[in-house]
Amino acid sequence: MLASLITGLVSGEAAETAGRIRRAVVAYLIAAALMAAGLVFLLIAAFVVAAREFGVVKAALGFAAVFIIGAAIIVIVHRVAARSKAKLAAKRRQSEITAVVGAAAVAMIPTLLAGGKGRSSLALLAPALAGLGWAVWRENSRGRRNLGDMRD
Repeated sequence: MLASLITGLVSGEAAETAGRIRRAVVAYLIAAALMAAGLVFLLIAAFVVAAREFGVVKAALGFAAVFIIGAAIIVIVHRVAARSKAKLAAKRRQSEITAVVGAAAVAMIPTLLAGGKGRSSLALLAPALAGLGWAVWRENSRGRRNLGDMRD
């Protein structure tokens, strides 16, 4: 009985929330359509004023140039931002791979130690520890260089 009461409350609240979201989406879509229509009429009015001042052909060429230049600027800015985000993602991915490899190396230590007796297990463990130490040193030294660059 208590479970059905809780389920009813949760599902009723979820349905109410879904209804509010649907109404908000419809309201924003209508507002966006009206805003677009208003901007179109504003552009038409600006074109009429420019056409009276400079002539129809010159006004049309001017409006075309402004729109083409605006589109080119948007594409260029988007490409620069996309490249920057791709570089940051690659750096983050490399850092995550380093962390996973280090964790795997640390997790393998007990297996390597239990696998053999004496010097053979240490011979297997030495390269893993050296690689782990090098990765830690590289990560720490890179952090110091970045801090120095930020201060300049």
